[in-house]
Amino acid sequence: MDKVDGVVIGAGVVGLAVARALTQAASDNARDWLVLEAADAIGTGTSSRNSEVIHAGIYYPQGSLKAQLCVQGREMLYAYAAERGIGHQRCGKLIVATHASQVPALEAIVQKAHANGVTDLVLLDAAAAQAMEPALSCVAAVHSPSTGIVDSHGLMLSLQGDFENAGGIVAFNSAVTHAVCTPEGIVLRMADGAELLAQTVVNAAGLTAPWLARQFQGLAAQHVPQAYFAKGNYFTLSGKSPFSRLIYPVPEAAGLGVHLTLDLGGQAKFGPDVQWVDSPDDLVVSPEHEQLFYTEVRKYWPALADGALQAGYAGIRPKISGPNDAAADFCIQGPAVHGVKGLVNLFGIESPGLTSSLAIGEAVRQALP
Repeated sequence: MDKVDGVVIGAGVVGLAVARALTQAASDNARDWLVLEAADAIGTGTSSRNSEVIHAGIYYPQGSLKAQLCVQGREMLYAYAAERGIGHQRCGKLIVATHASQVPALEAIVQKAHANGVTDLVLLDAAAAQAMEPALSCVAAVHSPSTGIVDSHGLMLSLQGDFENAGGIVAFNSAVTHAVCTPEGIVLRMADGAELLAQTVVNAAGLTAPWLARQFQGLAAQHVPQAYFAKGNYFTLSGKSPFSRLIYPVPEAAGLGVHLTLDLGGQAKFGPDVQWVDSPDDLVVSPEHEQLFYTEVRKYWPALADGALQAGYAGIRPKISGPNDAAADFCIQGPAVHGVKGLVNLFGIESPGLTSSLAIGEAVRQALP
């Protein structure tokens, strides 16, 4: 049986950031560290099907991991992207109220953000918001100058490069199907029958992390949450965007509403919405949602023309709270919780997971004695 120092399961943005953090902290080099990825490339799951937004840390409950790691991770990510030449833009965003009844919600957002350490939000009246974005229709807005966008694939390539330059290996087509927690370490069994003995294992498998954790013999079942899957559909805008900033409506249950985001080339897309589904493989854009998108977007952009939206792509949020539950926090579960030496499980790493990825890497390092 091959023996290694450590294994990170999952080569999405979080898994790669964790692998980088753990091997940077290693006393020697990372030649005995692996990232095991079931697919044939990095970032083919949730990491390739999101909005690529760098979140400011506005919406999350005070003291939550989402709030702490988003604010910390945002600054780490901007600094890392600038240092490594990764495409990014601090374009800012407007959160808009399209009806007077929503204005108190904007005021509450500013207060919640301030409690999280996000102190640069500005509450605008309609005239000030429309001076910034003339195509916008609203009665008030909040400007978040620290929100931005990033080339997520470029980010993942850089994280992979850091890990490999330290001596680590990313192994593709390497699905883990079972594990046994022993006093000597954690034995991982691969889909091809091969086995590895690792001293440290981080389960960063995203959508399948709860399923995988249930295959760990020696990990008590009460430490593994139920997985829920919330699909987000995206529609792209044909033609040039009239907006230079991201436009978000007031948040809704389980998501942030049908918002407008931009890529680094200025192309606009709308989404994601929230559609609870039974399988993480349900990645087809739901065509019946198209008219709903027109209705929602026209609340803040009435000039959206018929036929301007095209089906884009869909992603799945790896949730550990269901449609009738309060939104769950990130779950970074180490030996102090479950008692298995060398094991960290990452559950429910949905948005703002991309923004928080570098900070999550540090949190995992701290969770390991």
